Amino acid sequence: MARPFDIEPVDATFGAVVRGIKVAELDEAAFRALYDAWLEYALLIFPDQQLNHPQQIAFAKRFGPLEFEMAALSNVKSDGTLRREADNDDMMKVLKGNMGWHHDSTYMPVQAKGAVFSAEVVPTIGGKTGFADMRAAYDALDATTKQRIEGLSAYHSLHYSQSKLGHQASQADGEYSGYGFHNGPVPLRPLVKTHPETGRKSLLVGRHAHNIPGLDRTESERLLQQLIDFACQPPRIYHHDWKPGDAVVWDNRCLMHQATPWDMTQPRVMWHSRIAGDPTSESAVAQAA
Repeated sequence: MARPFDIEPVDATFGAVVRGIKVAELDEAAFRALYDAWLEYALLIFPDQQLNHPQQIAFAKRFGPLEFEMAALSNVKSDGTLRREADNDDMMKVLKGNMGWHHDSTYMPVQAKGAVFSAEVVPTIGGKTGFADMRAAYDALDATTKQRIEGLSAYHSLHYSQSKLGHQASQADGEYSGYGFHNGPVPLRPLVKTHPETGRKSLLVGRHAHNIPGLDRTESERLLQQLIDFACQPPRIYHHDWKPGDAVVWDNRCLMHQATPWDMTQPRVMWHSRIAGDPTSESAVAQAA
């Protein structure tokens, strides 16, 4: 059956631009076709959707229950003034932290399934969002590396990743909720993940990953960084140059992503709706007491 929309793959191992539809108006048959395309491409880009908040939340909910409905990722404060980079407050540290390659919510008990992300205000230069295909990265590994990492896991923590930026979630400015800085068990996740719907294997690493059991800290850090550096190379990466009104949905189970720098004297306002992971497939590894 022909898809009820036009789809154009981007110049990478994953990702496609979808045209000819408004995602807020899809009937069930069109959405099923879109969901199948999402599983295939992992990243779908929808130009000029101009979603309002209820429309974005409703669209995200079609992919499954939400971890949270809507969060702003922005250098604009709630009073409309620009956040100064020099102040380096909690929200600025979160924005800077997001510039490292990562999967969402690997530091939570259940890793996110995916996310819908939309652009309201974009800077004139910079501020792209990068994505990396961790399926193609795993496929491209040599047999020796695959064998080495197959049985390894790593801990994932936002405390760990943000501490590298001197961020202890003080919430001093009252603008950052502290989301992700929980005091529960530190999730342990395998370095090789099998997608619950497609069966494809992918790497699961990123900036939140650390302390591989069985390796000393130096060796662990070196291996994790080598895997990120290997994965995040062409043709396995794509950086989206936003226009106001654009929306995307990505599969967090097999893609990493990153923010990129921009001139922070210019506003950037983005909206993130996070799709909750299925506890049967996205829960952290059970740890011995």
